[in-house]
Order: sequence, then structure tokens, then C-alpha cells
Amino acid sequence: MHTVDIEEAKINLSKLVDAAVDGEPFIITRSGKPAVKIMAVDSLESGTVQRLGFLDGNISVPEDLDRMGSAEIETLFEDG
Repeated sequence: MHTVDIEEAKINLSKLVDAAVDGEPFIITRSGKPAVKIMAVDSLESGTVQRLGFLDGNISVPEDLDRMGSAEIETLFEDG
């Protein structure tokens, strides 16, 4: 993976983005230090960001979930 100084990236941004889309990611440096990594969106590792449904089939929700603890809650309000 090659690196590009931020000033060079400003001048050649369109070419660099085209190269990244073609599967050539690069790193933009600032003052010689890596600042950001540029890569095509669809080259991201699949499955690393998935959150919704990740426990599907591993847990169960009780039927009375919305009523759990209601007796204790009523007692707390009655005592006050």
C-alpha cells in the first residue's frame, strides 16, 4: 500500500480515488505521519459491522417481558 502526502492528495484526489475504487487503497500522510487510509467502500470486510440480529436464535424473550417486575413496581409506588 502506498502513501501520499496530503498536499499531493489535494492535487491528485480524483486519480487517487479512482485507483482506490479499482482496489488500490492508499494512506494520506500529514507531516510524514499516517493520517487516514482510503479504500473502496465495497472492499471493506463483510460482516465486521453487522449488529442487527447478531444474537438471533441464541436468546429468547419471555412472553411476559412487558409485565416483569410489575408487582414490585406497584409496591414501590404504593408505599410512597
